[in-house]
Amino acid sequence: PSAGVLFVHVLEREHFKGEFPPYPKPGDSSNDPITFNTNLMGYPDRPGWLRYIQRTSHSDGVLYGSPTAEHVGKATIIEIIAYNRRTFETARHNLVINIMSTEEYPLPYQAEFYIKNMNVEEMLASEVLGDFLGAVKNVWQPERLNAVNITSALDRGGRVPLPINNLKEGVYVMVGADVQFSSCLREVENSQNQLRCSQEMEPVISCDKKFRAQFDIDWCKINLVDITKMIMIHSNRPDPGTGVLPDIGGYNPPPESLKSRDFFADFLITLAVPSAVAMVLFSVLGYSMCCRREGVDKRNMQTPDIQLVHHSSIQKSTKELRSMSKNREISWPLSTLPVFSQSEEVVPPIHPDNYETTSMPLMQTQTVAGVSKHTEWLGCPNTPGGWGV
Repeated sequence: PSAGVLFVHVLEREHFKGEFPPYPKPGDSSNDPITFNTNLMGYPDRPGWLRYIQRTSHSDGVLYGSPTAEHVGKATIIEIIAYNRRTFETARHNLVINIMSTEEYPLPYQAEFYIKNMNVEEMLASEVLGDFLGAVKNVWQPERLNAVNITSALDRGGRVPLPINNLKEGVYVMVGADVQFSSCLREVENSQNQLRCSQEMEPVISCDKKFRAQFDIDWCKINLVDITKMIMIHSNRPDPGTGVLPDIGGYNPPPESLKSRDFFADFLITLAVPSAVAMVLFSVLGYSMCCRREGVDKRNMQTPDIQLVHHSSIQKSTKELRSMSKNREISWPLSTLPVFSQSEEVVPPIHPDNYETTSMPLMQTQTVAGVSKHTEWLGCPNTPGGWGV
């Protein structure tokens, strides 16, 4: 690759299938799921300018990125590990990347397009990228035109699209040229198109029809950069160093004989203090509930006399009725008597002919607590055992 120019390298699954044993059954098509792990030799990750993407385990992986002038002349060794998900075997290859310098780096005029109907791995295909550069060259008319960088919209804070209507993630494509921007590319900067973009409306671009057949470009997100007018600011950055910690010797474990520690103070703070507070609260609660009761006398003093007399008369009448009901002497209802005895002989009822004899009054008129009361038992002559008050 050259500095400032997009570099794309495809990791083809067919190239790594020969590293793994074939299917056990002859005639079966070998379609092993293979994933790739890429990193810089001796480091856990790739260089900062190099990215990797693989959509599924049945698709090829792609390494892509745009190196800068800082990487020129440095051999970059990428370690590629292919992992077979069926046999759990691995294959290791090394990819050596020698970055070359170019006189035209960097191209002074750069334009970044946002394509809504593409994913990054689709845009990295040589045919699709060639068609896009051809459309840009037809609009821009430069002498030299290169793809500078490609970035997924997800890396710019975009959201993962819903799996409906074949929606795509979107991709940012930056191209560079050696001539001024064309009038068509600058149409988005006029006031009318800026107003339409602020209202979330599509701007009117005359050259959009040259892209619309294959690429859906969001012209409101186009970014035109003129490097010749940019002011370079040199900041004093700290030296990042080698990334290796200095050697401070071996590990020095603590001694086996540790100093004794007195836990009595911890015991007092943890158990004694909360227990004392709980006992005080329990004493206050017990005194409030048991020692400060109002009592029956105070309750009676605050209750009207007529209410106390009424309550007392009701209570006495209830007790007297209960005591008299226990002392009543009357024959049991017919429904409660046994029909057959142990000798299997039919026992005649007590009153076989007259059921009205059970309707005798239970008690005569009596006076309870100065109130005249009359209670009698009424029997239903046609229903054995039917009783009521």
